[in-house]
Order: sequence, then structure tokens, then C-alpha cells
Amino acid sequence: MRILFDARFTRTDHHDGISRYGARLIAALAATDDVVMLISDPRQLALLPDVPHVRINSPLSPAEVLVARRINALEPDVVVCPMQTMGSWGRRYPLVLTLHDLIYYQNPAPPSFLPLPVRLLWRLYHLAYWPQRLLLDRADVVATISHTTAGLIREHKLTRRPVVLVGNAPQPTERRRDPEAPRSSSLLYMGSFMPYKNVETVVRAMGLLPGSMLHLLSRITAERRRELEALAPDAERVVFHGGVTDAEYEDLLHDSTALVTLSKAEGYGLPIIEAMATGTPVIASDIPIFREVGGSAALYVDPDDPAAVAAAVRTLEEPDRWAEASRAGLERASAYSWAASADQLRLACERAVAEYARRRA
Repeated sequence: MRILFDARFTRTDHHDGISRYGARLIAALAATDDVVMLISDPRQLALLPDVPHVRINSPLSPAEVLVARRINALEPDVVVCPMQTMGSWGRRYPLVLTLHDLIYYQNPAPPSFLPLPVRLLWRLYHLAYWPQRLLLDRADVVATISHTTAGLIREHKLTRRPVVLVGNAPQPTERRRDPEAPRSSSLLYMGSFMPYKNVETVVRAMGLLPGSMLHLLSRITAERRRELEALAPDAERVVFHGGVTDAEYEDLLHDSTALVTLSKAEGYGLPIIEAMATGTPVIASDIPIFREVGGSAALYVDPDDPAAVAAAVRTLEEPDRWAEASRAGLERASAYSWAASADQLRLACERAVAEYARRRA
């Protein structure tokens, strides 16, 4: 099966969640299938696997309306897009579109890196569910990364198409923490600083943990940094890294007491599994998606309660508790792999081919 994968959502400097998801799926799928990538910028290739590619227009270009004409000429057996916004007018191929989450209906602020016109359209788009229905019903199959999001798709009746799971997974690593090895008292946060991520509660909890350091790893605007610094009880114990490499991230995970993520809403929560895959315990907000991803291995807390966060950290100081959480996380993370996700995507592609043929019969 010749699978054309839309890699135009890959970043050019560092991965975000969507970018990493697409790149890892492409690499895993290309190990067994005939995969060709669509890119829009040659710089994207630095973050993508060594797979054949074709350069076309940006997905944010007005030419996206007619992108199916270009893709028709490539004669794919099926096309996969890790987003739901791919142009499809006039397509002559089966299509899998992906919806990761419904976060922006409750949290409408768009990602800041998008151009202003796109941000305005983003806000309008999320004022009602019917535009989402129009987009998803253009596909033959809709993929999503969690059972939680699949349930929300059904609840809001967002599509008449089959909805299938194509899960996320941690980056492969051979390093595993020794549960008995010394560790620092540092806590890590990996993720964006958008309001729904609720980083404020993590920072406030530091006032109840005088012996701990908090490392905020992702890139942050100067304005957002000032907002969080104003909440920090001790500026020297809150470290803003402004972005880290994969190697730096792994080193910090291997040294820390726990990864903390207190998001109010999430499509998946990849840092949870990334931390668990190294044997680092996780303290997470008690929301359905984190329960799905972390199972019984994470320590769950009220995301609005700094005292609960501090209590969870202190729990890990009890005899054998940290080692127990570390082992539980490793076991939980072993259930996820990109090979398994590629198998799910392959089944989704086969389903799309069958649905496309059925609807054209």
C-alpha cells in the first residue's frame, strides 16, 4: 500500500506535539510500508526520517483549497493527515484525517506562532461544532489519539465517519533509571505555557516545598515568564530553560524526583509517558485523559490545589515509595510503542480504502 503522509505540520526548528507525532509515525510506518511524505519547507526534513518526499504548498496557503489536484497526480493508495484541516476538494483517493482533541472549544486562545489571520479564523472556527463536522466528514476515516477524545467526538456527534484510535507513544530510549540510585529534589514541567496548562499551580506549590527546584523546560515568551516569576515564592528555585534538546530533557528526567503536569485539559499528555518510560514518577492533574494515559502509575491531584501537589511530592520521599512509583511507570510505559501505533494507522488506512470504495460503489 502506497501511503502518502502529510508532513507539512512538521516544525522547522524543534518538534511540538503534532510535529513529533507525525515524524514518529512516519518512521515506524516506513519500516514496513511504502511511505511518501508531503512537505512544504525543506527545513522540515531535518526533523523527519529519511523517507521519500514531495514538496507542495504550505497547509496555511490559499492553494490548500486545491491541494487534492496535486495529490491526485501522485496516485496514492491512501493519504494520511495528522490534522483535520487538509484540503480535499476534488480528491480521488481515500483519506484519513486526525482530530487530536477538543481543547480549543473551552480554551479558544490559538497557538501564538500562527499568523494573525489564521489566529482570527481559529477563534471563529471554535465558536461552534458545525465547522468541525464539515471538516471531519470530508474524510473516509477519522483517527484520534485517545479513547477520551474518541468519546468526546461521539458525544458531540462530530462525524458520520468511522473513528479509530492511532495512539501516541514515547520516544524510544534505552536508558532506565535505577530505583535505588540517588536523585535530586528537582521537579520538571514539560509543555507549553498556554493558560489551560495551569502552570501557575505548579509554581505556587513551590512555596510549600522549600527544598525543591522547579525546572520549566519549554520555550516561553518574556511576558508569560514575567507572569509566572511574579507567582514564584523564591525566584532562584524556579528555573526557566527556554527550550531543551531531547538529550537535555532525558538527562533532566534521569536526575529529578518527578515530572509534574497539572493541565486542565489535554489531548493526550505525552510528557507523562515520556517520563514513565525513563522510570521518573509523574504527578498529574486528575482529569480523564491523564487517567487513561497514566493508569494507576501516576500520582493524581486536584489541579487547583498547590497543597495537594506539595503533598504528592512529599509522598515520594516516604521509604520505598519513589522506587515503587518508578517501577509502576516503567511497566505502564511499556504498553506504548510507535510500532503499535503504526499498526493502528495501517488498519485505519485499510479501513479508509474500504470505506472509499464502498461510498463510490
